[in-house]
Amino acid sequence: MAGSGTAHMRSADDHDVLLSVRDLTVEYPTGGGRTFAAVSDVNLDIVRGETVGLVGESGCGKSTVAKAIMQLPRPTSGVVTFDGRDLSAAGKSELRSSRRRLQMIFQDPISSLNPLRRVRRIVSEGLDIIAEGSRSDREAKVDAMLATVGLDPDTVGDRRPHEFSGGQCQRISIARAMVVDPQLVVCDEPVSALDVSVQAQILNLLEDMKEQYQLTLLFIAHDLAVVKNISDRVVVMYLGKICEIADPDALYSTPKHPYTEALLASIPDPDPSVTLTELPLQGELPSPHSPPSGCRFRTRCLRAQSICASVEPTIREVADSHFVACHFPSTPEKGPLS
Repeated sequence: MAGSGTAHMRSADDHDVLLSVRDLTVEYPTGGGRTFAAVSDVNLDIVRGETVGLVGESGCGKSTVAKAIMQLPRPTSGVVTFDGRDLSAAGKSELRSSRRRLQMIFQDPISSLNPLRRVRRIVSEGLDIIAEGSRSDREAKVDAMLATVGLDPDTVGDRRPHEFSGGQCQRISIARAMVVDPQLVVCDEPVSALDVSVQAQILNLLEDMKEQYQLTLLFIAHDLAVVKNISDRVVVMYLGKICEIADPDALYSTPKHPYTEALLASIPDPDPSVTLTELPLQGELPSPHSPPSGCRFRTRCLRAQSICASVEPTIREVADSHFVACHFPSTPEKGPLS
């Protein structure tokens, strides 16, 4: 499987592309002068007003992509363009001005909040940095945003994060991101640390905020059931590369990549009468320090052939707006191509 290729990228001339990521690579040092690539040659784009879901198992590079988009830290190579501005080449002042319109909600709602500051100060920090309006105007905006996310500003404003539940802390995080009027919000697994009932509340809140404020979202998760309900398009990652891109209905009904099939097969079914079947996988997850040659998924793939070991597949369109990086994608009519 591969992240190489740009067949799935939309032209800025034909679409209102807000975020474009080209050939994104993020490497980390491992000691002894060696490095490993957590993300390799990732290409994706997001049209204004769209919600793109980014899914894959833990360790596949989803959060690394999110942080690289935010330039936290800057990627090793590649270009991140936000609203026509190249963030990867931007200076500190230019990057700071862009971050007002590009915000992030982190996975752990409690540790992402400063434990020493009170809630009203946490939410107002972005407004204070850009010094928009008078202090009283900023305070009023903070209180209004806290109310919008379902928190009483008079009750929570002077309390600290440790006094709240995980769901309440995530509401505070959303208020902090939204108070500066962003265009794009990167949601890095914003519900994975929450109870199921609270997850639904936060997802509904994000959907309401998207409609109310005309937001564009990059929604990262490892739960495909969550992503299906919130996304306009889904991107599947494996071991630092993109393997499949499609709209949710097509991806869930007719997945083309064997890894996507395995992810969907792993979703628990609450019906006790359903017979459990083995996942369409073999072997163990390879080390990201030494990924397999050719297709990175080939060591776990039941369809792998000799070409998979020597030639890395590039992303190509195999159905209408359905893209996959696989030498032998599934076809409902004929089965695997061989």
